[in-house]
Amino acid sequence: MIGKGSDADAQKLRYLEVITDAALSQLGLEDLLAELLERVRELVQADTAAILLVDSSGTELIATAASGLEQDVRQGVRLPIGQGFAGTVAARQEPIAIERVDHSNVLNPILVNVGITSLLGVPMVSGGQMIGVLHVGTLAPRKFTREDVELLRLVADRASLATQARLSRLDRAAAVALQRSLLPGRLPAVRGLDVAARYVPGAEVGVGGDWYDLFLLPSGHVGIVIGDVAGHGLHAAVVMGRIRSALRAYALETADPADVLSRLDRKVQLFEPDAMATVAYAVLDPDGTAMQVSSAGHLPVLVAEQGKPAQTLDVPPDLPVGAYRGAPRRSTRVELGAGACLFLYTDGLVERPDRSIMVGIKALVAALSCAPADTMCATAMATMLTDRAATDDVAVLAVRRRP
Repeated sequence: MIGKGSDADAQKLRYLEVITDAALSQLGLEDLLAELLERVRELVQADTAAILLVDSSGTELIATAASGLEQDVRQGVRLPIGQGFAGTVAARQEPIAIERVDHSNVLNPILVNVGITSLLGVPMVSGGQMIGVLHVGTLAPRKFTREDVELLRLVADRASLATQARLSRLDRAAAVALQRSLLPGRLPAVRGLDVAARYVPGAEVGVGGDWYDLFLLPSGHVGIVIGDVAGHGLHAAVVMGRIRSALRAYALETADPADVLSRLDRKVQLFEPDAMATVAYAVLDPDGTAMQVSSAGHLPVLVAEQGKPAQTLDVPPDLPVGAYRGAPRRSTRVELGAGACLFLYTDGLVERPDRSIMVGIKALVAALSCAPADTMCATAMATMLTDRAATDDVAVLAVRRRP
């Protein structure tokens, strides 16, 4: 416990040195939290210390690191926010001390079973967001002081910064790995078609839910997809993967793109209730002379024919998938001449803070003409991403019908 006056200030400085030791920055997240908990137990003369982090749903705390309460982590303890000791600390976002622990004021039976008598918990906050709870406990009765609270808050701040930074890096790395595993490294070779694609993570938001896809169906039809799941990071990438797989499955059951998107919408409404995505899905006839297209709120597909300027396809957009239960969907049939080119893209290519989407689309249309698929992708990226990196992630897909 901390003393008073100048001695207390000196003690506080020593404690700050202990928890901000440069060597800690070299540790991985699990080792860092374990070391911080060991040090905080010594600093406040506690018998146990634990960190519980908020789960992805924002409704529960998960035991993530512990010293003296290792069984919390081994057993995967989860506590609802708003209930019990740690859950109340998280809900109120303020320190709470309990001098006498019993089943009426704690939800986690492990705390009672190991003989914890007194508890002090503080919220872990980073960037104004509550990310977890740090608490210490003693086997003997203890009345925690204001100085104890202040010290625990210092440790919680240190742990919060480190946790948020490392989790952000882990999420980004996992999202990048997932995105790469889901986006085709090499588009399938389809007789009569020249295809190419690009994907670039956003400079500001990183990897998100943009994707492209192209696949040959048993009927000889070719599925062509571009889509964008709302949101960014690992969660958007995970949702994107599930939507992409579901669309492929439904494409095996019907050649009508509107029917495929209707089924996809039902799936999202039921199993991804908080998700929303725009999707353009085209089904190219086996002979390549025509296709059917359905748009779930996605940006217009571009088409260009030999010797003619590019233009937007006149395909009426319906609502995004996940936006409204039972939304009607339409398919539009489009005839394609020999050597015709298609270009599909997500909003990261054409939207900027200082430029509307419509202005961006006009610039893209003016820049593109029918050319080899890889040339179209390169031209679009070079034209639209010249002065600055894309703020949002970008996916593009070019398909040319070989003459």
